[in-house]
Amino acid sequence: MFASRFFSLSFRFEFQSQLESLPSVLLCIVLASLLSCTHGKLDWTEHQDVEIIRDQWGVPHIYGATDADVAYGLAWAQAEDDFVTVQEQMMAIKGLYGSYKGKEGAMLDFGVHFMGLREVVEKDYENEISEDFKIILEAFAAGFNQYALLNRKEILVKKVFPVSPQDILAGYMLGVVQMTGALEDLGSIMNETLMSRLGDPQSLERGSNAIAISSRRTVDSSTYLAINSHQPMEGWYSWYEAHLTSEEGLNIIGGTFPGGVTIFHGVNDYLGWAHTVNHADFSDVYKLRMHETQKDHYYFDGDWLSLEKVTYRSWVKVLGFLKIPISRKIYKSLYGPTFKTGEGVFAWRFVAAYSLKAPEQWYRMNKAKGFTEFKKALEIRGIPCTNIIYADRFDTLYYISNGAMPKRDPNFHWNGIVPGDTSATLWDDQWITLDSLPQVMNPESGVVFNTNNTPFHSSMGADNPKETTLNATMGFQNTGLDNLRSIRLAELLSEFSIFSWEDFKKIKYDRQYPSKMMAPNVKNLEMLFELDENIHTGLAYEIGLLKSWKRSTQPEDTTAILFIETYRSLLDMMNQDFSLKRGASMTEEQAIAALWSARNSLVKKFGKVTMPLGEVQRHIRGGINLPVGGGPGVLAAIHSRPYGERLYKAHSGESFIMMVTMSPSKMEIETINAYGSSARKDSPHHTDQMESFVQQKLKLASLKIPEENEILRKYRPWVSNR
Repeated sequence: MFASRFFSLSFRFEFQSQLESLPSVLLCIVLASLLSCTHGKLDWTEHQDVEIIRDQWGVPHIYGATDADVAYGLAWAQAEDDFVTVQEQMMAIKGLYGSYKGKEGAMLDFGVHFMGLREVVEKDYENEISEDFKIILEAFAAGFNQYALLNRKEILVKKVFPVSPQDILAGYMLGVVQMTGALEDLGSIMNETLMSRLGDPQSLERGSNAIAISSRRTVDSSTYLAINSHQPMEGWYSWYEAHLTSEEGLNIIGGTFPGGVTIFHGVNDYLGWAHTVNHADFSDVYKLRMHETQKDHYYFDGDWLSLEKVTYRSWVKVLGFLKIPISRKIYKSLYGPTFKTGEGVFAWRFVAAYSLKAPEQWYRMNKAKGFTEFKKALEIRGIPCTNIIYADRFDTLYYISNGAMPKRDPNFHWNGIVPGDTSATLWDDQWITLDSLPQVMNPESGVVFNTNNTPFHSSMGADNPKETTLNATMGFQNTGLDNLRSIRLAELLSEFSIFSWEDFKKIKYDRQYPSKMMAPNVKNLEMLFELDENIHTGLAYEIGLLKSWKRSTQPEDTTAILFIETYRSLLDMMNQDFSLKRGASMTEEQAIAALWSARNSLVKKFGKVTMPLGEVQRHIRGGINLPVGGGPGVLAAIHSRPYGERLYKAHSGESFIMMVTMSPSKMEIETINAYGSSARKDSPHHTDQMESFVQQKLKLASLKIPEENEILRKYRPWVSNR
């Protein structure tokens, strides 16, 4: 069935360009005839029972007769709102990104090919993906293809279309590799910094918050859920809000990424969940023992085996128009993709390569009607990582540090470089059981949370999961390894015995650093506030400012920028000085060096070291330029980058926010996105949520189809474009 559809679309894309010069009426007749010959009927009639309803914020509410109809409509809506991002993802999957982006794109093309994602999809698609979900994938791909066919001027690289279900799955695999942090190991190999970088802390910007409070601890006897992912505000992994509902029982609202077939986290009629990034051992690096004289042979279990060698060819765009061919050798060993470096020959093995089922698992989670069905979806084990905070309207709370964790031999040190000469280190896809992962169910304290901190601090007191010896092979952050957000959240949670809805919002939107500053990669960050100005006289003024600072990152705070710049300097130092490892302590010399760097940077830019944070840290898009508070490590986190000579632009952290209160009789939802529902510069929804976002205000959302007076636009996908 799919083969005939894909052939039909390929046929149409090839010949459509010859038809575009025909008069419009004749074009319609010829195109209809062509489509009828190649496919039997027009593509959109397969999903004619779908409607896209745009509310006042431009958020798509997609209603269809079947789940497949909804998938078709979701693809169409994403193409309407962010067609560039969707195309870029497919370029990378098809090895075409270099022909669009140049050298930078070619590196990603090579990385995707090196990981072998396409080969895994082609090998396992028929057997691993269930028949009902194949229909969903086919419909989703058809939505993109039909949009491209009718909007050919928006196509960036012609060979991108048509896309197939396999392309969609390969895009998911690339995303989950990114989510697991495995690309950091790959980058270390490619940059030949492996021996010094392995085991370093993961990027501080990969963060999120999730909190659930039991009805036993709320004023109105409702269960509260905060979905608060910290992602880039723009680009491939920025959030896209949508509401999906079908006559087959699908009804869910929440966030997905461009190219996402379902909602990634959100709420349906019965339950809701949030994801946060977890840090565990999802990727291993092996050093191969190479033969001294026999080229490309490595030792394994008493034998000398030959590396498999493949030459990869691609195209790179240069000078803005010229495309030149490039080639690079790719090696494979029994362990997986293999690199020759100046430090030796290394192989890379990552759990995200062993299942195609991540999107199908999310689909089953979308349709779950209670905890039993939700837990059954988790048993699929397709999503290889992420913490999950779950709550339902019957007051079930659940936390799990989810992961596809291999059954590794405990005799090896898996956080370091593993010997690549024995089958004892060659794990397969036999995962540690789901029930063996760190988790909490209906804790006595009535609280579960995660802020990317250790899973062994995900509730209160005795309710926390206990770390076991199994963690030596799983690699989760050890007990006690908290971060700035988890320390602050614990402080706030301890202040209340009963929470009101406003209390809950204030906690989620908190911009205060904790009373004790301790980050995963700088255990003694508090040292910055204990420096002696009588010893370091050149920095006496700056040290005095930090000592008297109230640790706030509100827009009006005048010292926050000094701390943020100092913290940035420490992170830069950490990237260059590998004496700063996860859980290590900085020296006084390093603290002083970071403060000097911050002081000099601010004086050079502004002529002073104090100014309102919101004066220089801005939320910018199009013609909108607004002050925004927050900083790295606070609950309402904002990460900013230099923008021009005198500003910092927020680029990640707080992005899509969803706050939910639920009970057997109600499901009340509020959301906000950083910019708006559309990435298109000419859309009124490109910037229309920015003002509310910086003011920490939310908008009402609902699992109901909007009323007529709330509808901005209602249309069939193929009938009306933007």
